[in-house]
Amino acid sequence: MREDQAWPTVEGISTEVLLDETFDRDAITTLRHSVASCARAAGLTGDRLDDFVVAVNELLTNAVRHGGGLGRVQMWSAAGDVVCQVSDSGSGLAGARLEPAVRPPADQPGGWGLWLAEELTDSFELITGTDGTTVRVSSRSSLSQP
Repeated sequence: MREDQAWPTVEGISTEVLLDETFDRDAITTLRHSVASCARAAGLTGDRLDDFVVAVNELLTNAVRHGGGLGRVQMWSAAGDVVCQVSDSGSGLAGARLEPAVRPPADQPGGWGLWLAEELTDSFELITGTDGTTVRVSSRSSLSQP
């Protein structure tokens, strides 16, 4: 999705809201546990659950660290996917993000969050601008797989 593009509006899709909270640095650990519980209840298990939680934790941390100290996390299940969206109100990403995402060098101490979130989930979308950054990730639930 292009950085200047708005999220598409979709009507008529049944969704179940699992989580919708604002957060700061002090809430990240509690939220990570809530994300794990909600994702498990929505059908993620095993490595898929662990990967999803790590990905969302990276997004939560990025929102606080780079996005002004506060964020909003929303999770829902729809059409067999567990979806999480993390938004902040920072000044946006400084430079264009390479597509496809390139793995950071092994000796680089930071800059791994977005790459990990994309690698560990089935879908990854990012919108960034002067009003903040929103990242949406999703993973297919084992409840919906044959």
